[in-house]
Amino acid sequence: MQLDQLIDELPGHAKDLKLNYSSLVRQNVELTKQQLWGTVVASAIATRNPELTAAALAEGAQQLSAQELDAAKAAAAVMGMNNIYYRFLHLSSNEKYSTIPARLRMNVMRTHGVDHNDFELWSLAVSAINGCGKCVDSHDKVVREKGVSEETVLAVVRVASVIHAIGAVLDAERMAQPEVVAV
Repeated sequence: MQLDQLIDELPGHAKDLKLNYSSLVRQNVELTKQQLWGTVVASAIATRNPELTAAALAEGAQQLSAQELDAAKAAAAVMGMNNIYYRFLHLSSNEKYSTIPARLRMNVMRTHGVDHNDFELWSLAVSAINGCGKCVDSHDKVVREKGVSEETVLAVVRVASVIHAIGAVLDAERMAQPEVVAV
């Protein structure tokens, strides 16, 4: 299913999400095309909703180059790992954990091949969805030091929040559907 169709078919109780998707994505004026669609793709992957992810990947393939699309997927992948690890360090009261090397490969953080700030913004979006304060702070600091405005950061986080909420609505709708049992 196409992403626009998926959004248009959201149930009535998700009307605000439809409206926000329309203003933040369809009528976007705050982000570059690459920033916007990389955020949509990475955020959809982070929702873990198969229908939303498939639709976002298909639309992302139309909006982004192959390299940009791969980089957005890479941001979601590496942050899926990092958010768990660094959130654990943040939540644990054992300070020794923070002194031990992570020993996790994160080469894609240097080799993604797209604008560095855009990759960091996508990583920030996924970190916000996954609730990793350490990663949110780290990526926010990097982009702010490189001249990205607070308005741009919040525009990315707004898109991520709407995509995440759409994934939650779709999950609930799928669970509400009775299963068809093959005989």
